[in-house]
Amino acid sequence: MNELMLKVENVSKEYRLGTIGGGTLKGEIQSKIARLRKKEDPNLKIGEKAYSKNERFMALEDVSFSIKKGERIGIIGHNGAGKSTVLKLICRVTAPTKGNIYLNGRITSMLEVGTGFHPELTGRENVYLNGAILGMSKAEIAEKFDEIVEFSEVGQFIDTPVKRYSSGMKVKLGFAVASHLNSEIMIMDEVLAVGDMAFQRKCLEKMRRVAEEDGKTILYVSHNMQTIRTLCSRCIVLEHGKVVFDGDVEKAISIYMNDEANTDIEIDYTHIPRRDWLRDTYIRTRYTKFLNKNDNIFSDRDNLDIKIDWVNEKNVTDLGLRVELKDETRNPIATALFCDFYSGEKDKQGSIKVSFPLKGLVAGTYTMNYVFFLKDQTGQNIDVDCVSGLCFEIRKDSEIIWNAKAWGNIDIDGNKILEVE
Repeated sequence: MNELMLKVENVSKEYRLGTIGGGTLKGEIQSKIARLRKKEDPNLKIGEKAYSKNERFMALEDVSFSIKKGERIGIIGHNGAGKSTVLKLICRVTAPTKGNIYLNGRITSMLEVGTGFHPELTGRENVYLNGAILGMSKAEIAEKFDEIVEFSEVGQFIDTPVKRYSSGMKVKLGFAVASHLNSEIMIMDEVLAVGDMAFQRKCLEKMRRVAEEDGKTILYVSHNMQTIRTLCSRCIVLEHGKVVFDGDVEKAISIYMNDEANTDIEIDYTHIPRRDWLRDTYIRTRYTKFLNKNDNIFSDRDNLDIKIDWVNEKNVTDLGLRVELKDETRNPIATALFCDFYSGEKDKQGSIKVSFPLKGLVAGTYTMNYVFFLKDQTGQNIDVDCVSGLCFEIRKDSEIIWNAKAWGNIDIDGNKILEVE
């Protein structure tokens, strides 16, 4: 399948900040007069920034890529990288400032499933309404109606007003309508984390099947690296509106983590600058490594064993260490705390080996921060050194697509059903 379905060529998107107001006419006039008189805008909220008329923001800058028929492409990047902007440009929700986008086929836009559902209408009526919004003809909807209802799992409630549906039922029906649209290109933005776990597996399998069997092209944006790994055959990484990588999925995920230590088993901190907020450096972290490991791949049955070396820049007493664990999006999820384990004189070198279990952590990529701390005269902890630690990945066999964004990163172990009636 070498037929080209989508080509994004040197595309940029620029926004002019603060030029469109959202208030009343009176407020706009007041703001305009204040700007002309070079005075403070009376309608600004506390802490809100006043943009100059000529201030601009480049959401995308010279982005280029192409997609062939049947390819399953993932787009990843941190918040604000430009992922959703790319999808909106491809779906023609907005126009590029410069560059061209060439499409070869009909697009299914699944940016927000269930958009356009009317609460007073029944599920049946909303299937036809939503299908029309997505570009399906009445005949196409009628032909696929039974498949849509069966896939959505809301069959017995299809003639019930949607306002009676739960939120899960709404997104199931919305996804079912969008996924059955006769199109060659499917655009999805975080839509596979809908419904319960069984429905998520069904959605993922549906997407894989339509790509492999029907030759549909899929463009998928997500922060869930597990679904990216499962669904995508190629991955694009965006950073600050630019394409920084386009290729292998695992390599893309590693780059997305934005940490050179992603595949390293050791780090030398000798020449790494420290963070500005550190008030006084008593300790200087020198080196870290995994113990008894030749890679950074673990299972949730393993223990994480690491060694950290440092040098005292001053006399220290009752040194403590925090190993802060963070997920793929840099959100903290757990901390291992080691208190009052060391005292030493200036210029003396120290070393600590620590271990903690990974039991309960779901599959994914994790980073660490190492933070040394001391107690001040009032007994409060003061951080005296902080560095980004090693990165590691947990792999496990599971049929469940874990939605870490909604459920967290801990799969509680030892839970059991006491009784079912």
